[in-house]
Amino acid sequence: MIAFRLNQTPLLSRSAVGRAEELRSDTQALRGGWAESLLLQVNHRGQVAIRDNGLVFVDATELGPEPQPGAVFLGVRDDRHVWAVRVAALTGELADLRVLGGRLDDADAGLLTSALAMLNWHDSAGFSAIDGAASEPTMSGWSRISTSTGHEEFPRTDPAIICLVHDGGDRVLLARQPTWPPRRYSLLAGFVEAGESLEACVVREIKEEVGIVVRDVSYLGSQPWPFPRSVMIGFAAVGDPALPFTFTDGEIAEARWFTRDEVRAALEVGDWASVGDAQLLLPGSISIARGIIESWAGTA
Repeated sequence: MIAFRLNQTPLLSRSAVGRAEELRSDTQALRGGWAESLLLQVNHRGQVAIRDNGLVFVDATELGPEPQPGAVFLGVRDDRHVWAVRVAALTGELADLRVLGGRLDDADAGLLTSALAMLNWHDSAGFSAIDGAASEPTMSGWSRISTSTGHEEFPRTDPAIICLVHDGGDRVLLARQPTWPPRRYSLLAGFVEAGESLEACVVREIKEEVGIVVRDVSYLGSQPWPFPRSVMIGFAAVGDPALPFTFTDGEIAEARWFTRDEVRAALEVGDWASVGDAQLLLPGSISIARGIIESWAGTA
């Protein structure tokens, strides 16, 4: 059986900016750095202003003379504090992370990924999960406090597995969701349940989705996926192509075993956005699925 590893860091796992966690509760330091701080503005569609394939930052003082409630401290870049905030509207050339991910440098990619994850959490965390009272942001955006009991809650990240199932040789299992157009395929994935290990989730999800029992589950890598606030945890596992498919949970419309040559040809075509009559279209570069498939296809 041929083993493989990810041949590069997933695009959204890149980051070249220190998070400076020690400053999140240092009100004096954050106020002192506010005048020189950079501010990343994100609209409710997850879009940001861009210029020359880079993020456009504005002066933080446009928000006010000191750090404002609702702004999230992202870290320190080139000795300047960086913050993010949700805004109602933006002007200029706009794009979202799905489009931008492969074009941003490591610093911009890390900042935008973190900004989306945090702002998406704040959008849905306005009331305490413990007592139901309204909550307010604190720790420069990295936690929220109940206005009733003072209970503190922290950003939520939902773990999900994504797994490349292969036969130990030259074939890989790819699947299509019911809402996807024909010819678009990807890896199997699903959310981790409470009290469940990651490896157990791999086995359960694949059995539920296509009826295949897999073995030799191995970890490959991970990537934040702030749509709205997940982390994708990549695995490989071995399955038997002789077993019939059964689609029991309604999440998969079609599944097929493809050869390595078929996958390599599809990678040459491009991704889901490609036009033409290719029989297999694969995810774009922003997804860890693409990196896993490329790594598997590149093995001998």
